[in-house]
Amino acid sequence: MTHDLVTALRPLLTAEASAEAYAAGTEPGDLEQAVWLRLLERLDADRPPVDPEEWLRRAVRSEARRSRRASRLERPYALEPVDDGGGDPEELALAAARGRALRAAVRRLPGRCPRLMEALLSPEDLTYREIAGELGISQGSLGPERSRCLGCLRRLLTPEVAAR
Repeated sequence: MTHDLVTALRPLLTAEASAEAYAAGTEPGDLEQAVWLRLLERLDADRPPVDPEEWLRRAVRSEARRSRRASRLERPYALEPVDDGGGDPEELALAAARGRALRAAVRRLPGRCPRLMEALLSPEDLTYREIAGELGISQGSLGPERSRCLGCLRRLLTPEVAAR
């Protein structure tokens, strides 16, 4: 039954999410993921919607409103304090070497990880929305993808750190 319901609702959800996403300032895929999650939570609790199509339309609008509220509350991180430039030359050289080693390790990561990590390390301090747009993935997928990439980076850097 669940499979039939999901199959029947997929085209409607895709259309509704596409229609609401732009006005909400989010990705259609993010809205779809949120609504699928809400539906699965209802089905797990043995509370299937009486009118699935109408429930789906309301759920998409509700998630779009939630996304708009969240985006209005997002604030960039505060700017970091200005460096006085009086750093010890040895410390500056070591920091530069660590930065080069990190960037080299990032380039060796698999899949989309190098592009994602470069975007996260960017001095432009990009938001998750900007990074998702740049990489062509949904904003909701960035957190899990970032965690996976950081795990790979940790495994790459562990032997190098241990050798020193």
